[in-house]
Amino acid sequence: MRGLGQMLVLTGAARADDMTSAVSAVGDGDALPEYLLRHGVVNETQLAEAVSVATGTPYVDLSAYPLDPEVISLVPGVMCRRYRLLPLRQYRDQLTVAMLDPTDIIALDDVASITDLRVSPVVVTGEALNQAFERFLRSDEELTDLSEQIGEASTSAHIVFTEQLDDQDADAPVVRFVNLLITQAINDRASDIHIEPGEHRLTVRFRIDGVLHEMQRADRSIQDGVISRLKIMSSIDIAEKRVPQDGRISVLHEGRSVDLRVATLPTVWGEKIVMRILDNSGQVMLMSDLLFSERNEERFTQAISRPHGMVLVTGPTGSGKSTTLYTALRAVANPRVNVITVEDPVEYRIPDINQIQVNPRAGLTFATALRSILRADPDVVLVGEIRDRETAAISIEAALTGHLVLSTLHTNDAPSALTRLVEIGTEPFLVATALSAVIAQRLARRLCVKCRQPIDDDRAVLEAVGMPVDLIDGATVHRAVGCTACSSTGYRGRVALHEAMEITDRIEQALVGRATGGELREIALEQGMIPLRDDGWAKVAQGITTIEEVLRVSV
Repeated sequence: MRGLGQMLVLTGAARADDMTSAVSAVGDGDALPEYLLRHGVVNETQLAEAVSVATGTPYVDLSAYPLDPEVISLVPGVMCRRYRLLPLRQYRDQLTVAMLDPTDIIALDDVASITDLRVSPVVVTGEALNQAFERFLRSDEELTDLSEQIGEASTSAHIVFTEQLDDQDADAPVVRFVNLLITQAINDRASDIHIEPGEHRLTVRFRIDGVLHEMQRADRSIQDGVISRLKIMSSIDIAEKRVPQDGRISVLHEGRSVDLRVATLPTVWGEKIVMRILDNSGQVMLMSDLLFSERNEERFTQAISRPHGMVLVTGPTGSGKSTTLYTALRAVANPRVNVITVEDPVEYRIPDINQIQVNPRAGLTFATALRSILRADPDVVLVGEIRDRETAAISIEAALTGHLVLSTLHTNDAPSALTRLVEIGTEPFLVATALSAVIAQRLARRLCVKCRQPIDDDRAVLEAVGMPVDLIDGATVHRAVGCTACSSTGYRGRVALHEAMEITDRIEQALVGRATGGELREIALEQGMIPLRDDGWAKVAQGITTIEEVLRVSV
């Protein structure tokens, strides 16, 4: 790998001083490629091309390569994942295999042994290989086989689940089933895993891009084993089955750490488990990644740039409020600013920011934590959620006494946030004075750019659904089609629709005068607030999402 470092410098992919630091940091050099990628010295393509030149192995752009499922099936999926390789093409007795490391002799020998073919390696990027795994190497069949093994074992012998994680064999069917389930969910970009016991079946569902999909349906005999294993992994009391419990799992997936927030819920057929997948690598976002409209981004940026005041992000559960707030934190945080958060739970751990996890059993609530935070000389305070009068009062007091406060609230639109704060017991004049802006948002599924198709919608149809006339002219409306890259759904990822309301003097006066949510909304619209649905229509016109998605998620 030292030669690889020299090659990267010669090709201009990396600077000599960066390579010297990298080689010194990794020691023997075996972990050099991972170090270079993780620290941004090179990107995936530069690394793959350098490996290609250094080893004399051809480089292939896998994203544009026509993959054949029959050829891929020549090598078991387990072996492909273990050695990070994928069969591409068979010509007579020669098999072309895509690899990250073409010098891995053990992998080449094992593939040659199992296929009885001569193996010819080519170099690909890790990102392209992961995408191919998502499309062609699903774990459904292996999960089904493992569930059958677990069921047979549970009926033939009594399975004992110890409370020590190390006491369970890594090759045990239950352990492999759970590990494979989590891996498949992460590969499928799922945000949640639902494990639901029934009278006769155990059902596994993944929430992908906001929509639940049934992935597995296994015999009920495996239920106790799977649930016990998950409770052990998340440090939850396996003997307690009568009350809800919470825990956390950290797993290493393809070189990166992924956290899972685990919640158990007793039902009539047993304990249901929901795991929220918190992928830290996917949360390093810039303000431009949120795809605000120009006017909304201007209002939001102005609000979070002030030295004091409160900025609220509202919307239902799972609407991306935390992502927006974390992005705002990264925009305002710097070594000269003291940032403290109080959350329930701490979903994403951010370097150089003080994050507090509430613990009601120990007496650490939002309100008690906030009181202590204000004595710790903060500049920016993030409150995970305003749920009661006491938390609202302290947050507003902090905003009025020279702190920037960021928080969330569960309301349907931006103007309703003001009336909600008043309803829980906060004085209207304090709310009006403390608030700088309110952002309401929803998440719509984003069109897959590889298969979306433009459509010529009748102008009358676009007008009928409510698209503004100024957007209809020149709009490029697309429809979802479906391909292997998006699992035939037509969508890949999600995009936020925003509604940004600036607190103006007129809105302050109306709130102090006890105006209703509807009256506040009319004023905000008169002063230029863009409604959620109109922001959605703008994203439809840009080809980001579809008419159906905007109608589904907005009101």
